[in-house]
Amino acid sequence: MEILPHDLQLYLEDHCDPEPAALQKINRETYLKVLRPHMLSGHYQGRLLSMLSKMMQPKRILEIGTFTGYATICLAEGLTEDGIIHTIEVNRELEEMLVQHFKSTDVDKKIKLHFGQAAEIIVEIQENNFDIVFIDADKKNNLHYFQLIFDKVKSGGLIIIDNVLWKGKVYGNEDDADTRSIRELNDVIANDTRVEKLILPVRDGIMLIRKK
Repeated sequence: MEILPHDLQLYLEDHCDPEPAALQKINRETYLKVLRPHMLSGHYQGRLLSMLSKMMQPKRILEIGTFTGYATICLAEGLTEDGIIHTIEVNRELEEMLVQHFKSTDVDKKIKLHFGQAAEIIVEIQENNFDIVFIDADKKNNLHYFQLIFDKVKSGGLIIIDNVLWKGKVYGNEDDADTRSIRELNDVIANDTRVEKLILPVRDGIMLIRKK
């Protein structure tokens, strides 16, 4: 899933902050016990999310797509003392693992876990002043999620969308449904004058979007 050459990826990991022990354990357990473990953010992307959060010092974060909680914890590292991250996961079978993972950290009290369809829960959540939103769920609905959360993000807030390079397919000749939906997302945001935007070639591509 990595866009960059493997040896470069290893070099980058060797020259950023080390992966915290609790996240190392979550990483290992995900690869041992969960289907499609490559969906986990991992060391380098996790440190990027953590740094962005610490730079923003957010009070409210929304994450769409929890998986095994790795990125959730990374984002929570930058929350203010009274900050909260709302995270939405559709797979209820991950609940026991997620509770254990969160309890293994010092940010578990700042995490509010929701289960269900993201589009429904986004509407139900009463928060309307998010500092950061991280979208990393079912790719075909990313544009819909972006549209749903936009008015809930404060001016100057950060929206982060994962997998926007889609294994390089978006700039190739692929024409499957998922690739078309991600191309549409990227094109819509590229032409959205309400935001500043930038794609980073990290793992499978991360789009950073700053709401004006």
